[in-house]
Amino acid sequence: MTDREFVTISSGDLTARIAPFGAELWSLTDRAGREYMTDADPAFWTGHAPILFPIVGALSAGRYRLDGHEYELPKHGFARHSLFEVVEVAPDRATFRLRDSAETRKVYPFAFALQLEFRLEGMSLHTTATVTNAGDGAMPFSFGYHPAFAWPLPGGAAKADHTVAFEQSEPQPIRRIDMATGLVQPEPVATPVDGHLLRPEAAQFETDALIWDRLASRSLTFGAPGGAQLVVAFPDTPMLGIWQKPGANYLCIEPWQGMADPLGYTGAFRAKPGVLSLEPGAGRSFRMDVSVLTAD
Repeated sequence: MTDREFVTISSGDLTARIAPFGAELWSLTDRAGREYMTDADPAFWTGHAPILFPIVGALSAGRYRLDGHEYELPKHGFARHSLFEVVEVAPDRATFRLRDSAETRKVYPFAFALQLEFRLEGMSLHTTATVTNAGDGAMPFSFGYHPAFAWPLPGGAAKADHTVAFEQSEPQPIRRIDMATGLVQPEPVATPVDGHLLRPEAAQFETDALIWDRLASRSLTFGAPGGAQLVVAFPDTPMLGIWQKPGANYLCIEPWQGMADPLGYTGAFRAKPGVLSLEPGAGRSFRMDVSVLTAD
């Protein structure tokens, strides 16, 4: 993409570039030009920060069951592959909106609006996603963020010294993905978190994401002593995925409301774990704040 295809906002301390296609954050830099997002190396993954809606993760056989009908949806839904309307742009903020269309209603039979607001304040990027039911019946959905942050972060700290420090102790088991299907395995496994500290390493992601479906924390700090750190807050999402393609120079820290189907799931979409329901005219917002602590 060229610069003319991005919306650029700045606080003076931070600058963000957002693509209207997918309302996807591509770049977050400080006043020295240091980049805090993925390098998007095509040898690993070219994503930056896709928006996950109306599902998170994969569906069993790529299909879901709703009110006596079956529909197909690709992994993570269609928002990440949709062109959002640019609603408002100011020097330090921008708002994007996706509405239902004839094409979306073929795979997700609801009238909706999905709005993303990005706002920079000093060294923090505040993102708020709001899902609104514009129809006349109860609307089930899930939502997730999928930002890929630089790993290592700028500042000179070694990749191996980076940690994820959770706000609270996280002793509960986590969930893993069945590699053959992309679905959530039925049995939880022991957490790799020691107290409140995760030491990420490439080998942990050889079987896909680490998934917390009973997360106590609503914020965490990613980084290393002597280098930059990111404080990521997600007060409205009760689940979390952490992922990379093993060996890549990014770490995805993904606040979720919802996750992939459990392996063998044949139930209704409305009853799936993590799916919310909005009444007609109602809305639900999900905030994610990323604050940069530079190495200097």
